[in-house]
Amino acid sequence: MKLETHFPYQLAVVAEAFSRNLTQVYGRDFGLGREEWRLLLLLADEDAVTSPELARRTTLDKVQVTRASQRLEEKGLITRKVDDNDRRLRIYRCTRKGRALFAKVQPAVEKRAKRILDEMAPTDVDALVQGLEALQSAMTRIKQGNDRNAG
Repeated sequence: MKLETHFPYQLAVVAEAFSRNLTQVYGRDFGLGREEWRLLLLLADEDAVTSPELARRTTLDKVQVTRASQRLEEKGLITRKVDDNDRRLRIYRCTRKGRALFAKVQPAVEKRAKRILDEMAPTDVDALVQGLEALQSAMTRIKQGNDRNAG
């Protein structure tokens, strides 16, 4: 089997290329790293998020979350606070400055993503979205089955 025709490899390569293209917008134009952008993207729409929830929803590991959140906090874009009820947890919130930056970055990122997708036929975009949803559903079912079998 050739690596280039192996589906998991193809999916990873396309996802990485798409992500790198968007990085040009939030990285070059706004000085945010990929992990910082993911955290800001999530926190801009939430009141407060705990550290485990942040890691789970951004698919970043604890170290990536810690480093990116430190950089965002240093820039004044988020706050991090130890939870009063559970000292092992941190609570993350987006600041006004963070929300203002997000309001500038998000339209630029969406414009770039749209530009990429506009290179595809609308039926192909619909099929891609449907395929991604189906793949996510299949993985969720498999994970749930594995979780039941592990217990």
